[in-house]
Amino acid sequence: MMTDPLADMLTRIRNAGKARHAEVRIPASQLKHEVVRVLSDAGYLGAVRAEEDEGGRSWLVVELRYSPRGEQPLIDTLTRISRPGRRVYVRKDAVPRVRNGLGLAVLSTSKGVLSDRAAREAQVGGELLCEVW
Repeated sequence: MMTDPLADMLTRIRNAGKARHAEVRIPASQLKHEVVRVLSDAGYLGAVRAEEDEGGRSWLVVELRYSPRGEQPLIDTLTRISRPGRRVYVRKDAVPRVRNGLGLAVLSTSKGVLSDRAAREAQVGGELLCEVW
């Protein structure tokens, strides 16, 4: 039994990048799909597609992106902030700037899963899911 599926997804992405895989398969859920969409829109990940295997299980297949020379993954650090045992919420005026704007925070808000920049523009706070740079 998995207690934190989002942390499992982040670990799969982190490990696949270190192993220089072209893509990674992740068990699908709506929250995972939205987090991956935000990371893809920010340019940290490539294309995302949904697949089903013969058993009927849904998977997200995520293409990983690397530096122009192809040596390093674009994601240097991927950290889970809010955990099942300790949820972290931020107000609209306390949305963090990751690495002084060079990184990205992903929040679950009342307007959906948003990046820190989009949450500031929409003036909403929410649960701080993860940070990436």
